Amino acid sequence: MARAKGPKYEAPFRRRRENVTNYAKRLALVKGGLPRMVVRKGSTSLVVQFVEYTPTGDKVIAGISSNALGKFKWAPRANLPTAYLTGLYAGRLAKKKGVKEFVLDTGLYPPVKGSLLFAAQKGAMDSGLGSPHGEGLVDEGRITGSHIEEYAKSLGDDDYKRRFSSYLKDGFKPREFTSHFSSAKEAILKEA
Repeated sequence: MARAKGPKYEAPFRRRRENVTNYAKRLALVKGGLPRMVVRKGSTSLVVQFVEYTPTGDKVIAGISSNALGKFKWAPRANLPTAYLTGLYAGRLAKKKGVKEFVLDTGLYPPVKGSLLFAAQKGAMDSGLGSPHGEGLVDEGRITGSHIEEYAKSLGDDDYKRRFSSYLKDGFKPREFTSHFSSAKEAILKEA
């Protein structure tokens, strides 16, 4: 009887072992041939990038961090209005570089209705780019931050100052959230 001449166990790729990359999902997106819109969330900021596949490695066409929204007088946090504005700004930059259509790359995030991923996708689509999507994945009222404004108005002055201290430190008034949102959106559309 012949003996086996190889290892009994073959280790998966390192990024798969670390639960960083789902290679089957990535391959399906790459085979589509469209640039991918990659949305990644940190504890206080978001990053939106338009990435295209090349045989030597992925190439970033356009990308932006939510921290760049400060120049539009927006206090960026990791929330739905910031995700929308970051997607809108990144979409405008990608459109200037020739991107017409994209596919959303959710990575390892679960595609949950109303999530930051879909808010960023809606922002990119509102910048004039096309993408396959479902209807009603994100609520318009929550994108503008009306829920944050209502909550800020419902609080007393002490609670308001305590809960929104970081916004107030940046000179941002949460009780006027929707007006801040519309002025930031207009500034992005004018500049980019």
